[in-house]
Amino acid sequence: MFRSITSLALLAAVPCVRGAPAASSGAAVQPSSSSLQTPSSSVASVEPPGATVAPASDDPNGILWTENDNITPEPMRGSLGSNILGPQNKPMDLQNADLLAPPSTDSGTVGNAKWPFSLSHNRLQTGGWARQQNVDVLPMATEMAAVNMRLEAGAIRELHWHKTAEWAFILKGSVQISVVNPDGQNFLSTVNTSDLWYFPAGVPHSLQATADDPDGSEFLLVFDSGDFSEDSTFLLTDWLAHVPKEVIAKNFQTQISAFNNIPGNELYIFPGSETLSNIHVVFMSGTEHWLIAPPADNAVAPVSPQGTASLPYSFAFSKMPATPLSGGSVKIVDSSMFKISTTIAAAEVTVEPGGMRELHWHPTQDEWSYFIEGTGRATLFASSASARTFDFVPGDVGYIPASFGHFVENTGNTTLRFLEIFRSDKFQDVSLQQWLALTPPALVKAHLQIDDETIAHMNKTKQTVIGPASN
Repeated sequence: MFRSITSLALLAAVPCVRGAPAASSGAAVQPSSSSLQTPSSSVASVEPPGATVAPASDDPNGILWTENDNITPEPMRGSLGSNILGPQNKPMDLQNADLLAPPSTDSGTVGNAKWPFSLSHNRLQTGGWARQQNVDVLPMATEMAAVNMRLEAGAIRELHWHKTAEWAFILKGSVQISVVNPDGQNFLSTVNTSDLWYFPAGVPHSLQATADDPDGSEFLLVFDSGDFSEDSTFLLTDWLAHVPKEVIAKNFQTQISAFNNIPGNELYIFPGSETLSNIHVVFMSGTEHWLIAPPADNAVAPVSPQGTASLPYSFAFSKMPATPLSGGSVKIVDSSMFKISTTIAAAEVTVEPGGMRELHWHPTQDEWSYFIEGTGRATLFASSASARTFDFVPGDVGYIPASFGHFVENTGNTTLRFLEIFRSDKFQDVSLQQWLALTPPALVKAHLQIDDETIAHMNKTKQTVIGPASN
């Protein structure tokens, strides 16, 4: 009995040696000399990644065509895929080469990250139009929604407010904004092309296109909630149409007759005067309406006993110099400079032909993108071997969840220009190259099997937009 216990204890104490002969059940096990390792030789050898994991493919994965190519696009890349035998929407396929014939690096499942405003229902009004994108059409976009709006010169987006904050970028023309905050302080400003405004949630405001551009204005509105709907706006005329007139008269301490002509339905968007004359009266649908002339750039707000708002609600983004980069430029705006904008931060990025927005991610903020000029593509890495590539043209919306690795590459022959917008008070991103350059080189080499020269070439500062690859 004692001998058996001794044998078991010795077995437990001796390291297992692959290929050693089985011990006799009746004798104590004696370690061989080969199993008595020195401390330095007891460390398990590590095979390089290439010995257990195949190297990444060198197959070319560039975009196969663009929307301007005079071809019939086919779902084929190299030896994979085949032609289409059934019906085909060629214009759609020409715009989405990387969905029809995806790169071989795409894998797994990633939700749809693209929505063209061209597919949004458009609400047409006398004096303008509006179309929106929210989770109803782009379910991935849970943090932000948007409206693309057009106002003819002098036309008005009526007095209103929202449950969400509103951030705006003017695509063309100029708009006069008017705001009154909860403290009774007011603000009036003319906002020009590529400039911004921001209205906190619940703050009433209005918009009127100026005549600085005879065509009026078009702009992008971004809201800090993915389920925002422009159809759920709190409108002045809609509210008063649903309040008894005697209550309205009591509220304003006047006669009921003073409100005989208030609209029975919302106005939403309505025209201004076509001339620069003073206010005058016309008749629309048999009802008397007051039309006002397009606002002057030097217009002033009514004097408020409470004073003017201490923080401006507009920001001259167009006058902010861009930071030049090897492959384009970037301008970043957040609450550090546009103080009132506490829930939206943004960057305006340009990428020259052959360049790319570097491989990066945003730690905690989803990115809502809007493409203004040029053509590009982006690949989203969603972890777990899942990646998908999307192509973008002007007027497209892109959406990238927080921490998804991605890049944006210029696929055309002209400058690519787009906005990156975040539900945050501060712009943040993490550069892949900077991360690796500031990590101990031995760790990087062990992961990627690259040489010292390649590691030394990595930049320790963010490149943001990178030019074409050097040969």
